[in-house]
Amino acid sequence: MTVQPSKTLSISIERRPEEVYAYVTNPENFPEWVTSFVKSVRRSGEDWIVETMEAPITLKFADKNDYGVADHWVTVATGQTILNPMRVVPNGSGCEVVFTAFRQPGMSDESFANDTAMIERDLRTLKRIMEK
Repeated sequence: MTVQPSKTLSISIERRPEEVYAYVTNPENFPEWVTSFVKSVRRSGEDWIVETMEAPITLKFADKNDYGVADHWVTVATGQTILNPMRVVPNGSGCEVVFTAFRQPGMSDESFANDTAMIERDLRTLKRIMEK
């Protein structure tokens, strides 16, 4: 196994970190702010099923914590599980939301650039929602 290329993205949000953390770790909010590919979310037992433009994915978050760790794992149709490290970090009167995207094996430069551009758009949407 080799180290995967990655890109870390962040955005400053003028809202208390506890409030942003509660919002981003609630999968029911995904259709509001992860608009680049999420159509809907539903609970299925212990799992969250996310309907996307392509195929359903399963979503699982790290356990709730006081440190702002909002890591989540998505399992795609092929059965591959992908870690999405995410943090909500205090920053003055607001917070910083930090997301690391890993380039998946076999992913082209163009596809990885498109993925990170989608994440940037979603983070901007999150900022708009949280600062209303």
